[in-house]
Amino acid sequence: MDSVKILGVPFSTMTLPDTVKLIQDKLAVERSSSRPFHLITANPEIVMAAMQQPELRQIVEAADLITPDGIGVVLAAKWQGAHIPERVTGYDMLIRLLEGASSRGFSLYVVGADEETNAKAAAIIKDKYPGVDIVGRHNGYFKGEQEAALVADIERKQPDLLIVALGAPNAEKWIYKHKSRLKAKVAFGVGGSLDVIAGKVKRAPVIWQKLNVEWLYRLLKQPSRWRRQLVLPKFALTVLTTKRR
Repeated sequence: MDSVKILGVPFSTMTLPDTVKLIQDKLAVERSSSRPFHLITANPEIVMAAMQQPELRQIVEAADLITPDGIGVVLAAKWQGAHIPERVTGYDMLIRLLEGASSRGFSLYVVGADEETNAKAAAIIKDKYPGVDIVGRHNGYFKGEQEAALVADIERKQPDLLIVALGAPNAEKWIYKHKSRLKAKVAFGVGGSLDVIAGKVKRAPVIWQKLNVEWLYRLLKQPSRWRRQLVLPKFALTVLTTKRR
């Protein structure tokens, strides 16, 4: 698979449809490994964090596929004279996979968010996408024995797809930590996707998405996010400075 490196992170150059097709193929084939195909949807925030955290850098380097979840990554590739065709977000991939389950069914395990959101999202998925068999779910609040029991349950049920909504990069770290025991075919972090599916959070209107300013919509709706957005100019400056060097 072709990739473009942005500050050392190799991003896939596949479009959303091609990425979804790849994941569908992974879900459809017989299980060939005890470890899941680990997909990471990375934005500028994760790229910058990986530069500062050796643990996260190791996780990124071990990933099977990294998609560009952020217009900043697409622009950074352009500044380097490379080409990433579009954003490929965790939410978009998840919805496309769920929609495709009508013809290519698969089993699903849902981890993350609070109990009410997790239960509601699972119920909506079960009702709206009958081709999906939800074999297990758990909220994102666990530790100690609860975490051990959760990992054991996933290992026992061996879902085709494991989605983890613990926020980035916590989801990526959790999947990597337990990778040897997670018998899912594919695993990836889905950020706040469960909140959107459950109706707790409204996604930006399509026009905002097409204009690549979904980040601005989120900021206007949640002003407290401004500290997180400070990473964007730092990311741009780092990319441009690295290019000059």
